[in-house]
Amino acid sequence: MFASNLDKNKFKNVCLIEANSKIGAKIKVSGGGNCNITNKFVKENRYLGDEELIKKILKNFSKDDMLEFLAKNRVFPKLKETIVKGAYFCNSSNEIIEMFSLLTTNIKKFFDTKVLDIVFEDEIFTIFTSKQEIRAKKLVVASGGLSFPVLNASDIAFKIAQKFSHTIKSLNPALVGFTVQKEQFWFKELSGLSLFCNIFVENRKIEGNLLFAHKGFSGPAVLSSSLYWTKGKIIIDFLPNKNIESFLNTNKLISSSLPLPKNFLKEFLKSIDLEDKSCSKLNNNEIENLKLLNSYSFAPAGNFGYTKAEVTKGGICLDEIDINSFESKKQKNLYFLGECLDITGELGGFNFQIVMAEAYICAKHLNRN
Repeated sequence: MFASNLDKNKFKNVCLIEANSKIGAKIKVSGGGNCNITNKFVKENRYLGDEELIKKILKNFSKDDMLEFLAKNRVFPKLKETIVKGAYFCNSSNEIIEMFSLLTTNIKKFFDTKVLDIVFEDEIFTIFTSKQEIRAKKLVVASGGLSFPVLNASDIAFKIAQKFSHTIKSLNPALVGFTVQKEQFWFKELSGLSLFCNIFVENRKIEGNLLFAHKGFSGPAVLSSSLYWTKGKIIIDFLPNKNIESFLNTNKLISSSLPLPKNFLKEFLKSIDLEDKSCSKLNNNEIENLKLLNSYSFAPAGNFGYTKAEVTKGGICLDEIDINSFESKKQKNLYFLGECLDITGELGGFNFQIVMAEAYICAKHLNRN
């Protein structure tokens, strides 16, 4: 939508093909309906992908550029850090949808229309859709990834890319909760409980809340951790910046001395086969087992899949895309933007920021050329 906001004097015939009945279906459900649009701490190291290229992209359209652009369009996100540090939320996702509706007023829109195939011949792209054929000299593919299939997410971007000989890096659900193996089934007994923790995965540290769920565990810190997870072990520190031993010099029961919810401690103690007894009666081995609260290491069984994932990680290899325009290096006048590319950000507005930056660069290039 942002990329289609082109110079009307240069582009007389611009159209937007949308699989849904309205624009912005995914925007509407983002951020719990309040659209987490950007983040105070946007930086290349908060993304999975080529960090040097990501840095260049973000330099063209920064967090401040985003906020300035939104303000010009009468949208004023607020900094709300209860879920993720540095996150900017709108009053409602509808603000962003209405903004894009106004920006694309003069653009022809084809709703409830699915792209089925693309053919390039005689310098023209023929787009075969579920309703009609559309011909264009330039084609921008920004159809997202595989997450949110209920919102008509599809693999069409990847099919088009492969048709023009692009390489697709392995696709996986991301920003998604984890399922657990038998040894962690005790998590399920805590469904609904939320804890602040640190999660360590692939040499990264993610801070935030963990939410125990019926199928495993989720929550903001877990969703961001899933971005970097590749089937190995993760480590959870349930007592960040606290030394377990400093709480054990007492006659109180374990469940009364440690600053964690009693129902959590009850299930944790069961999982390590330790009764809830006076801390003064703990032997060295039992104290070592309690130290697992600072470094609970295990391998998740898997994740909740694309139906629960907020984004898709992997995608079209960036080195086959000119990031000064987002034009394909394989096919002239073909452009790829957004989730279909091999760039994925953490939870907290990072993905909206990078997608808007890509669209800004692409639109600027199209207007210039």
